[in-house]
Amino acid sequence: MLPTPLRIVGAVGSPYSRKLRAVLRYRRIPHAWVNTGSPESRTLPQPRVSLLPQLILPTADGGLEARTDSSPLIRLLEGAVRERSVIPPDPAVAFLDALLEDYADEWLTKAMFHYRWAYAADVANAAAILPRWFRTDQPEAMAVAAGRAFAERQVGRLAVVGSNPLTAAVIEDSYRRLLRLLDAHLTTSRFLFGGRPASADFALYGQLTQLVGFDPTPMALARADAPRVVAWVDIVEDLSGLEPVDADWTPRAALPDTLRALLGEVGRVYAPFLLANADALARGAERVECRIDGRPWTQRPFPYQGKCLTWLREGYRALAADDRRIADELLAGTGCDRLFA
Repeated sequence: MLPTPLRIVGAVGSPYSRKLRAVLRYRRIPHAWVNTGSPESRTLPQPRVSLLPQLILPTADGGLEARTDSSPLIRLLEGAVRERSVIPPDPAVAFLDALLEDYADEWLTKAMFHYRWAYAADVANAAAILPRWFRTDQPEAMAVAAGRAFAERQVGRLAVVGSNPLTAAVIEDSYRRLLRLLDAHLTTSRFLFGGRPASADFALYGQLTQLVGFDPTPMALARADAPRVVAWVDIVEDLSGLEPVDADWTPRAALPDTLRALLGEVGRVYAPFLLANADALARGAERVECRIDGRPWTQRPFPYQGKCLTWLREGYRALAADDRRIADELLAGTGCDRLFA
C-alpha cells in the first residue's frame, strides 16, 4: 500500500527526478513533489546515499524510509499499482524497453553532463540557475557563491562520466544521431513502443528535459535539427490525460525499423562501453580503454554501470526460450547482441 500522497523528493535540474515524476503523473498515482533543499524536505527521512529522486515509502515496522534509483522504483510501483503500466506486457518487448531505458539513464546522461559542464555558456547558465532551484529566497551573495562552488565541483567531475578532450566528439556525435533517430521514430509513433509510453520513454524524456530544455548548447542543436523531439519532451512532461488501452502497445512482429535504428545507436556506442567497463572492473584496471564508433575512449571504470550490464544479462537469461529467440532476432545486427553472446 502506497502512502497518499506519495512524496517524491527531487530537483528540476535532475533528469532522474523528472523521469520519475512524469511516471507518477502518467500513472495518476497521487503524489506530492518536494523540492530538495526546501524546508519541506528537511523533516523527511534521508537515504543512505544522497541521490535524487527519492520516494518516501513505508517500512515493515511502520516507519518511513527514502528509497532511490529510478528504474527499480518504477518496477516497485508496477507491483503496487496495476493500472496504466509503463512496462510492455510482451516479455521480449519489455526486455528491449529495459535496454533502451538503461541506455538513456547511463549513456545519454554522459551527453547531459558533458554539455552542461564543458562549455562556458552552459556552465554559466547552470551556475546561475541550479543553486536558486534549491532555494529561491537565499541571499544573492550566497546564491552566487553556491553557483561558483557547484560549477567548480561539477566541472572537476567531467572525467567521472567519461567526458574529456578525447571522448567529447564521440559524445556529441552520438547525441546528434539520437536526435535524428528519435525524430524519425516519432514521425510515425507517439512513443517508443506504440501509442502509450514505456519506462524507456520516460528515461529518454528525463535526460532530454535538460538537453533540449535547459542547457543552451544542446538545446540549440535540438531546436535546429529535431524540433519534433523538443515538442515531444514538453508533451511527456504530463501525460495524465492520456487514455491508454492494451492495443496501444506495438506487437513484437510490428516493431518498426526506426526502433531498430535506435537500438543500433545503443549498440554503436553504449554496448562497447559496457563491455569494456565490465572488463576493466573484472581486471581491477584503473582505466577503461576501448574504441567507440571507431575512435578511442578512456575513462575511469564505473562500478554502477557494471551492475547495469549484470542486470541486463539477468533479464535476458530470464526470458523464456521463445521470447529470447524474438529478442535475438530484434537485436541481430544492432551491435547490442554482443552484450548477450
